[in-house]
Order: sequence, then structure tokens, then C-alpha cells
Amino acid sequence: MSRIGKKPVIVPSGVKIELTGQTVKVSGPKGSLEIKRHPKINVTLDSDGKKL
Repeated sequence: MSRIGKKPVIVPSGVKIELTGQTVKVSGPKGSLEIKRHPKINVTLDSDGKKL
């Protein structure tokens, strides 16, 4: 199994992330992106909103 997939992603300042059901919305100064995640992939945001 891949170990890189278990490492947290650091969210830069000025970037906003919304987790709604299976949809992940990311918006920042360079634009926005909305993707649907696979049901077997878990995505969590820490309490500070700094790591994904």
C-alpha cells in the first residue's frame, strides 16, 4: 500500500476548502475546483482548517 496517500496535505493561507458529502470544493486566489471523490476515499479537514 502507498504511504504517500496517508500523508496530510498542507493548505496554504487564502485557500478555502468545503467538504459536502462526496464533493470537495477548493477555492483560492487562482481560481476554484470542485470534484467528486470516490466513496472508498476518506477526506477529512483538521480543526484548524490547515491540513487536509
